[in-house]
Amino acid sequence: MEVAIVTVGDELLAGRTTNTNASWLCERLHDRGVTVERVTTVPDRIPDIADAVTEYRDRYDAVLVTGGLGPTHDDVTMEAVAVALGRPMEPHDEALAWLEADGYSRADLTEGTTDLPAGARALHNDVGVAPGAAVEDVYVLPGVPAEMKGMFERVATAFSGPQTYEATVVADEPESALLDRLEAVRERFDVSVGSYPGSSVRLELSSIDATETERAAAWLRERVDGVENGDDDRA
Repeated sequence: MEVAIVTVGDELLAGRTTNTNASWLCERLHDRGVTVERVTTVPDRIPDIADAVTEYRDRYDAVLVTGGLGPTHDDVTMEAVAVALGRPMEPHDEALAWLEADGYSRADLTEGTTDLPAGARALHNDVGVAPGAAVEDVYVLPGVPAEMKGMFERVATAFSGPQTYEATVVADEPESALLDRLEAVRERFDVSVGSYPGSSVRLELSSIDATETERAAAWLRERVDGVENGDDDRA
């Protein structure tokens, strides 16, 4: 399964807020065997959000959108998703019922709080007020991290893929000196290899075959100088 993540917010683009939602979602999706192909941040503008959702729906299996839900003037994400899907916005009775059960009255809520794209499945917000939505292959979540995390767990089972097994090899050699062995391990084994230089070079191997990952890591350790053993075969 391949997905894209669209994070919405002028504050993200201005550097005032760190985009922790994207990294958290990437980690959770990776743990579920899902490949995140794109992470994009767009401003609080309906055309920009709608364009990103439209593009990624055509290319990937699902799109996760976070941020821009709520009652203020710049909370336009839900409307933008409706535009991308060609659906009108309409009040959602179930979302209103949840909020009333949480102690809110209609009079407490800003107009439009429970408006969602027509036909959407409302996602209850256990921490805040603004509901999320699942509509076709688009999942709309809040930007507040605690709210986003809780709501994602409600839809997590929609995201799955083959389990990936990983191994780490650490080399005390310049990255450029490792090129021949990195090429060789890719040719000999059906694994993906990532190379991440720092004070040493961390080599990350991954495959959907645990045995193949272990064999590739063992082969590489025998041929790399100054190896420190990493955590092998992490699922």
